Amino acid sequence: MRFRTALAAAAGALTLIVTLPTSASAAVGEFQYTYIGIDGTPRIAVLADPESGQCHTLPEVADPDSSSPAHSPRNRTDATATVFTEPDCEGDWFSLRPHTGYGSERLKLRSVVFS
Repeated sequence: MRFRTALAAAAGALTLIVTLPTSASAAVGEFQYTYIGIDGTPRIAVLADPESGQCHTLPEVADPDSSSPAHSPRNRTDATATVFTEPDCEGDWFSLRPHTGYGSERLKLRSVVFS
């Protein structure tokens, strides 16, 4: 009888483990970009360990009507970063390879997604 009870408990535990939602995956590392601050000076911002598969609109440059886009991205994550010229991962795009991908001051961006 004890064997059946132990077996049933083990099967129940296994079922719980399998059905629990898994945590979202993240790109490990930092994604860096430059934007122009309110005072007109360049500032550097960083996304640390950003979620993969989720669009990240850069908050400092989210409004196309009131701010210049960010530029000079540096992808130091372990995932490919695809940068977009518009918020919400829309517009023209460019991919930056993991760990060493970078863009010059000419590469403008307002959002990014990691894969």
